[in-house]
Formats: sequence, C-alpha cells, structure tokens
Amino acid sequence: MRKFKSFLASFGLILLLIACLVIWTRLPLAAVGVLLVLLVLWLAFTRRGRQTLSVTNVGISTLGQRIGASSVIVIGIAGVVGVLVAMLAMGDGFQATLQQTGSNDTAIVLRGGSNAELNSVLERDNLSVIAEAPGVARGPDGKPLASAEISVVANLPKKSDPTADANVQIRGVGDQAWALRPNVKIVQGRRFKPGLRELVVGQGAMRQFVGLEVGRQLRLAGQQWTVVGEFVANDSHDSELWGDTQTVAAAYRRGSSAQSVTVRLTSPKAFDTFKAALLADPRLKVDVSTTREYYTKQSERLTKVIRIVGITVGVIMAIGAVFGALNTMFAAIAARSREIATLRAIGFRGLPVVVSVLLETMLLALLGGVLGGLVTWLIFNGYTASTLGSNFSQVVFQFKVSPALLWTGIKWAMAIGFVGGLFPAVRAARLPVSTALREL
Repeated sequence: MRKFKSFLASFGLILLLIACLVIWTRLPLAAVGVLLVLLVLWLAFTRRGRQTLSVTNVGISTLGQRIGASSVIVIGIAGVVGVLVAMLAMGDGFQATLQQTGSNDTAIVLRGGSNAELNSVLERDNLSVIAEAPGVARGPDGKPLASAEISVVANLPKKSDPTADANVQIRGVGDQAWALRPNVKIVQGRRFKPGLRELVVGQGAMRQFVGLEVGRQLRLAGQQWTVVGEFVANDSHDSELWGDTQTVAAAYRRGSSAQSVTVRLTSPKAFDTFKAALLADPRLKVDVSTTREYYTKQSERLTKVIRIVGITVGVIMAIGAVFGALNTMFAAIAARSREIATLRAIGFRGLPVVVSVLLETMLLALLGGVLGGLVTWLIFNGYTASTLGSNFSQVVFQFKVSPALLWTGIKWAMAIGFVGGLFPAVRAARLPVSTALREL
C-alpha cells in the first residue's frame, strides 16, 4: 500500500511539473518580470531568502572547481536552444516571405476547389468577366488592373549541386502585372517584350539556379529562352521567372486559358463587393480571396510542419540535456554533502538549500540559453535557403531569428535547468544531519 501511495505521489508530482513547464513556456515577458521581482524581494527581505543567497554564493564560488561538469550543462542546453531557435526561425522566415507577397487591396481568383495556382484552370471566357467585375480598379488608360496569369514548373540545376535539378516556377504575366505589383523592380537589364521568348528572373532564383544571369540562354519546353532582366520583389516572387503570358502558354500548350487572375481593388473594402459579384455569377465557379489571405494559407501547412519537427527535435534534445544536468548536479551535491548537512545542522532549513541548488542550475541554464541563442543569431539570421512551396517549386526565403524566438529559447533553457536541478535540490534538502557528523 505504501508503494502504491508513493507511486501516486511521484506520478502526481510529475504531472504537476509538466503543467508548470507548459505554463512557463507560455508566460509573456511581463509575467516573467513580475515573478523575477517577487523572487528578488523574497531573497532580499526575508530570513529564508538571505539564507538562500548565502548558500547560493557558496555554490557559485565553487563553479570554477567544477568547470568541466558545469560546461556539460551549458553546452548541452546551448545545443537545445540553438536547434530549436534555428528550426523556428526557418518556419518564421518562410511564413514571412509568403505573407509579404500579398496585400488586402489585391485579390486572386482561382477555379473553385483549387488550393493553389498549379491545379487551377480558368477558361478564356471567364477572364474578361472577372476583370470587369465591380470593385476592380482601373489604370490611367481606363483598363482594369487585372492580370490573367499562368504558373508552370521547370527543372533547372542548382548552384549548390549542379548535378541535381530542382523545380523553379515560371509565371506568365501580362502588362498589368507590373502595375499590380509595384514592389517588383527591375535592377538589371530590362523587362521582357510581349510575343518573344524572353524572361526576367527573380533575384532569389538567380542566386539558387545555374545559368540565369542576364544575357544567358536556357532551354525550356524544347525552346530557347533568353534572360533579359533581373528583378527584386522582396517576397516569394523573387523565386520565380517571369515571361509573357501568351508566349508561356504557347510553349507549354495551355491554349487560351489561365490559371489565376490577380486584380487591384479600388480599396480593401471593395473586396466583399468583388467576391460577392463573382460568386453570384452563374457563368463562374471560382474561389476568391485577397492575396494576403491566399499566401498566408500557402505558408500555414509547411510552417506548421517545421514547427512540429523543431519542437519534437527540441524536446528529444532537451531530455538529453535534462539528464546531463541531473548527472552533473547529483555529482555536485554528493561532493558538497558534508557542507550542506553542516548548514542544516547550524539552522539552515530545507527551502534555502532547494532554492539555492535550483538557482545555481538555472544560472548555468541561462548561460547556455544565451550562448545557444547568440550562436544561432550569428549563423542563421538572414541565412538564405529554399524549400518547396505550394506549387511544388523552390521558394527562396531567409531565416528570421527574432527577439521573440530568442526569448522562447531562453525560456526553454530555464525550464530545462529547473527540471535538471529540482531532484538534486530535493535530495540535498533531505540529507540527514548525521551524515555531516559522521564525516567530520
């Protein structure tokens, strides 16, 4: 019966510990600040707190003698934080790149039931209906600011491994595409000319693939194409190659259809009117969304996968770091058993001993968290990478190591330190006074 009660008590303690860790990782910075202030006040103005500071100072003063064992905690936790923050920075960078692509005053129209441009088809008769719908802005020439576009995928060798091909997206656009996306700027060469097999290349694609420099020729769909310009968009379009809609359609045998229509709205408020008009038209069966909403949805699935993988790897590594901290702190407690028991004998209670061991472990964890975050920021912040997007083509993006991610990493480090120091701390507090008396 006693064993069963002991098991229940241990199981309940573990559940409580897990609940506390979950709450801790979700606490905002302000709440953590309040907890820190309360801890400082307790240490400074209570008898138990002053005892805790005394014991903590003794423990910290011996860290130099235990530099090898202490570095196990610091380096182990730094590795956990580094991997976690790097994975989350990858997801945030990919998501930010796609979210920057859209806006609330532009809308994209796809065939009903299509979740991406690649599997959408809009017939020619539908294109003019969409362009003339209410809510569509018009240019100085009175024409609707609407661009019927084609999206196809081609294989090109990557600069990182010229022997391996990767997918690149080719977008066929019309003249209005430039007015719809004023952020797209030609930085080298010129725009393509309608009716010619010419391409302009996004800066990201040029960095990733071989043979896309201005003036070079490449073979696509059995035809020779000339790269005549390089553009910068600072969004996912940087990963694309642009050409004339009709020329791309003819090369890839798409006839007179398009895959999407992007329009400029008179204002963000006009979106509801535009959407209602298209959905009410019996000639059309389409899905309508703002471009911001569309590209946000495109990033959600992969971002979620990256986060799940990152957290899973982080948890596995954190378990290893916890065992490293447990081993180190148990060894430290064993080495200081006579000292701790002596303190108990002269009047120090168990609480100051427990808190002092936790403070020592969490200080080492904090150093590991800061080290891991700093190394990750130096290596990965702004690091350029690419991955498959919703159209099964490479999307070039940059890792984004934000202050929020660094704070998340530090909270994980402190949680690992807390778990790694809790059980050794409880053991230290339970050391019998007789242990010290026998060893003196």
